[in-house]
Amino acid sequence: MAFLLHIESSSTVCSVSLAQKNQLIACSELDNGYSHAENLHVFINNLLKDNQIQPSQLSAIVISAGPGSYTGLRIGFSAAKGLAYALQIPLITLDTLQILTQAVIKDVPDDALLCPMMDARRMEVYLALYNSQLNTLISTKPFIVTNESVKELAQFNKDIYFFGSGMLKSKPLLNECLNRSFFIEQVNTSSRYLIELGYEKYVMKDFVDVAYSEPNYLKDFFFTSSKN
Repeated sequence: MAFLLHIESSSTVCSVSLAQKNQLIACSELDNGYSHAENLHVFINNLLKDNQIQPSQLSAIVISAGPGSYTGLRIGFSAAKGLAYALQIPLITLDTLQILTQAVIKDVPDDALLCPMMDARRMEVYLALYNSQLNTLISTKPFIVTNESVKELAQFNKDIYFFGSGMLKSKPLLNECLNRSFFIEQVNTSSRYLIELGYEKYVMKDFVDVAYSEPNYLKDFFFTSSKN
């Protein structure tokens, strides 16, 4: 009987879910700024206690690996790696943008594309592009939203659904430059969306090395130097 614990800490949402195989048992989450340090371990302990699950009964830990908030990811990974190491159970990592896409994939037409966007600074986002089977067309990367850059998306000549925390500030330019753009409001990160993808990796034994795994912080978009 596989019990999996899922941790999402890549954004302002601190979220933990407990599942039996790919079925949600319970979820605790709070979107209150970056409160992960105060709440993450409390959520984990309470979820296990309230559902009468001993830590030793867990079969794996699933973690949203980024991109996203540096601090949030660091706290989430520390908790996930600590549990996996102490319990001697597998650690499973998932791309945060793929997780976000899992939240909306059933609500989008089969022939459309899905473009999750996570907010970064100014007109910068983290972006990926998937088809309705969750196959990757553009891998997760930093993206500066400009008239020129969105041509990379226009080349697919399909309806594209945009969503996530980076979508709102990008919406005016996307509307202007893309004829087939659609927008899904209020899609945020949650550990609930890790469950199906995490269990698929669990069944395939697609685990990472607990000692050496790190979040996918990605790199800065620009390096600027001061003018002399």
